[in-house]
Order: sequence, then structure tokens, then C-alpha cells
Amino acid sequence: MMLSCTVQSKVDNNSLLWSISGNGLKSPSYLFGTHHLVPITFLDSVPGLKHSFENTEQVVGELDMSNMAEMQMKIMSESMLPNGVTYDSLISEEDIELLDSTLRNLVGVGLEQLGIMKPALLSNLISLTLYQKFYPTLSNEISMDQHFQEEALLRNRPVIGLESTEDQIEVLLNLQSPERQAEMLMCMVKNPDLLKEQMDELHVAYHSYDINVLYELSEKELPNDPCPSTEEEKNALNRDRNNKWLRKLPDIMADKSSFIAVGCLHLPGEVGLIEGLRSLGYTVEPVK
Repeated sequence: MMLSCTVQSKVDNNSLLWSISGNGLKSPSYLFGTHHLVPITFLDSVPGLKHSFENTEQVVGELDMSNMAEMQMKIMSESMLPNGVTYDSLISEEDIELLDSTLRNLVGVGLEQLGIMKPALLSNLISLTLYQKFYPTLSNEISMDQHFQEEALLRNRPVIGLESTEDQIEVLLNLQSPERQAEMLMCMVKNPDLLKEQMDELHVAYHSYDINVLYELSEKELPNDPCPSTEEEKNALNRDRNNKWLRKLPDIMADKSSFIAVGCLHLPGEVGLIEGLRSLGYTVEPVK
């Protein structure tokens, strides 16, 4: 969830907010790249954001977040390890001790309580806890994504999700085997300095509206990277989902002018939404 492009894959201006027009649209729609862990007070600094939001008729997000309790129940029901699979069968005794102590230090409970959870969920829990430790300003706030949807509902505007909770569960919790999830989890635990460095770079790039750097951070392969993702894993998180969304967005925008708020890493790159919408015939320009 936390997180090098070629010259051709870079967008031509740095912005988190983009207007979408042409190709038969009666009114422009807008595309905004969110950061799920940056406080909503940041939105006050984004040029043109308030005007863009107020001049649309509906909000489109990765998920329709109107029923968070039901979503969380579905996620928890899919977060358990398969029958017969335990951490004893996935990692060494030494790694179990390290993971247990890491969880106790960060979240206050260890594998005795959390050992029934899939490693991918523990990876997300550790990443989230560390981000909030390093950047505590998000505490007790809702995410940008939820903020936009709640503001839409206050204005009696529709909210549309581009994918279902089940879609996200499949990508985040079921894409990798338990063995691969455990491998990536322990790599994170054993390389906390690398995780902190990535978080710092992501934080700086987002606050600079530099989605090209954000994309490079998500794609770059470090020399001797201890935790490399496979091409299949990268595609499942970004390219494949973008392609599905690009098949839905034309009808959505034709029906009503839309404020589309999705994770910022979905915007740039050759397979990003900006270039994808341009390839469909839309004019996509930065809002300054």
C-alpha cells in the first residue's frame, strides 16, 4: 500500500490535479492523485482543487467507501491464513522471534494474537504504524479518499467506486502465495532503514506535487535491492487496475462531470491514467 520510468513515460507537468476535456464531454472532469496517509489539511495547498471539486456532479474513487464497517468485515474474513498454514511453516524460528518482537514494539501485541493473519496484512500494519510514527499528523483523521466521498454525499452527489472490496482484497491479500507474502514481510522487517528512506522520499515528492518522482520511486530497482517486486506483482497493483478503470471512465464521465480521486501512483507513466485517457482521445492538462 506504501509504495525508473523512461523519458517517454513522464508527464509533461508536475501536478496532482488534472482536467479532462474533449472527446465529446459536455463538461470537464478532474483527476486527482491522493496519498492515503497525508492529512486532508494538505488539500488547502493544491491550486484549483476547491473550484474543480465544486464544479463537478459526482465523485469517483477506487472504492465506494460509504459502508466502511461492511468493507472491514469482508477484509477481516479474508485476512486469515489458510487452514494448516502457520508462521512456523512459513519462516524460521529466528525470524519468528524477530517478527514477534517487531510487532510487540510497534503495535503492542505479537504473533500470539496476530499469528492467524496473512503476512500481507501484517506488512500493511507495520507500514501504516511506521508511517504514522514518522509522520503523526494523520492521527485521528480520515483519508483524502474518504474525505472527498463524504463531501460529495453532503452535497447529495453520487459516489462511484471503480472496483469492489473483493477486487482490492484479491490484489492486496491473495495475489501472492503465503510463502511469498512471508518472504516480503520478513524483508521489510529486516530492512527498516530502507523502508524509512522510501517513506521520506515519497513524502517529499508528494508535497512537491512531483508525480514523476513518485512514479520513479514506485518503479525503481535499487542495486542489490533486498526486497524486489516481480513484474507480475507491479502490474497487478498498477497497470492491470488502470486498464480496468480506463474501460469504465468514459461512460462515467459522459454521464456526469466527475471528480476522480485515486492513489497518485495511478496517474503517471506509460500505463498511467493520464496517458491512458489521452490515448482514448481526451485532452488531459494540469490544473495550476
